[in-house]
Amino acid sequence: MTQVSLDTLVAGAIAGRVVSFPTDTVPALAAKPDCSEEIFMVKQRRADKPLILMGASAEDLWSFCQGTPPELAIWQQVADKFWPGALTLVLPSSARVPRGMNPLNPTTIGVRVPDLAIARQILARTGPLATTSANLSGQPPLSTMEAVNAQFPEVLTLLLSNRETPTSVSGVPSTVARWQGDRWEILRQGEIQLEDP
Repeated sequence: MTQVSLDTLVAGAIAGRVVSFPTDTVPALAAKPDCSEEIFMVKQRRADKPLILMGASAEDLWSFCQGTPPELAIWQQVADKFWPGALTLVLPSSARVPRGMNPLNPTTIGVRVPDLAIARQILARTGPLATTSANLSGQPPLSTMEAVNAQFPEVLTLLLSNRETPTSVSGVPSTVARWQGDRWEILRQGEIQLEDP
């Protein structure tokens, strides 16, 4: 049984363990960015499927991205409108991003701020974490912490009381939009509709 308290989960993440907690979309598997290869092993994920960097705020994430002042202004406008929320922005990565987060294309990084208070509370204490949906690669995302605990007994999963169990979880993965230098390319359409700047 690896369901643990919030304090134990935070400590485990800081120590380099793979952890799992709910988000506004689907439960996440998460680890410190420099331990991201652990997620690939646990999930049995291919290297051509990059991880997402999740943070408690946009300000926590911008140093992992690299763009011109006009680009940063556009990205900030989108973040102000849709974050926290189910939108992942794929942006040019800075030198802060470990290669293990996106082994085949380390020039980009997906970033997101989840719209669930308990997820942001964890991320505020751990710092940004490498994340992906909690499921074995190729299988549907798991929808509850109990299911995550059953499938990944080696992962520290957040134990939620009934009053803490989130009710605003969509179960729909985030919209993923990649910056192409002057416009957005939608890689995966979720609930959020993003328009070109």
